[in-house]
Amino acid sequence: MSTRFGVTRRNVLTVTALAAVVASIFSGSVSAVADGNGGDHERRTDHWGVITRNTIGSPVADLRNGPFGSFGVADFSARPPFGRGSLGIAVANDSTSLTPPSEKVDFGNEVDFLGDPVQGLRRVGFHVFQTGENVSYGGVENMPNIRFEIDPNLNASTDDYSTLVWVPGASPVTNRWSGYIDATRTGYWYLTGNEVPDCNQAARCSLDALKRELDDGGAGATILTAAVGKGRDHMWIGAVDGLRINQNVYDFEADGVRTLRIG
Repeated sequence: MSTRFGVTRRNVLTVTALAAVVASIFSGSVSAVADGNGGDHERRTDHWGVITRNTIGSPVADLRNGPFGSFGVADFSARPPFGRGSLGIAVANDSTSLTPPSEKVDFGNEVDFLGDPVQGLRRVGFHVFQTGENVSYGGVENMPNIRFEIDPNLNASTDDYSTLVWVPGASPVTNRWSGYIDATRTGYWYLTGNEVPDCNQAARCSLDALKRELDDGGAGATILTAAVGKGRDHMWIGAVDGLRINQNVYDFEADGVRTLRIG
């Protein structure tokens, strides 16, 4: 498999409010519509791509059209929730000689979130195209993650780096697009590096609980990067669209990443 680095750049497209409303109708996500998808502000950003530092092996993170399907699916869940495209991800489970011998990829943005406060994270989530095969590879919770590299800024630690990770629960559907999966209400969060012993991979937290652990009265934790990722664990081949971070929904399209401002 080959990794696709970066995205194609094209001229900014001017869209109308009607176009955004149509995108929200096709999303099939009641939560997304209720949360305000359908706003009329849209812009293109060139700062999204594979984060090379965080990529292991030769995975695929590819802006693509579709997926449309699977076969026999004819309702709104047969197409991406926004536009015509999505972020396709394909990660193997044992393609390297490392220990564990796993692939990993992060597709994200190392520019636009730098310095944003972790305490300001209020709305996070995405839509996913999960398959029955992925469930057979790693169980019902074999899903991609949302990851924020952060500076914890904890008074009791001199370490200025950790990764804030959301692990979703099982997708509500397979072989079609899910509705909006809310990372503030489902799944669990943790920090790498044992920066907060009560919120690590063995001690799972909600986002609110983790933010409380990071609030130690000193300088607040800040975001370095934001990404959708997969690995190092099980093979997974699927797609993600409509990544939400606060007031913005990031619409992954074959020709770039569009930002829908909904707040």
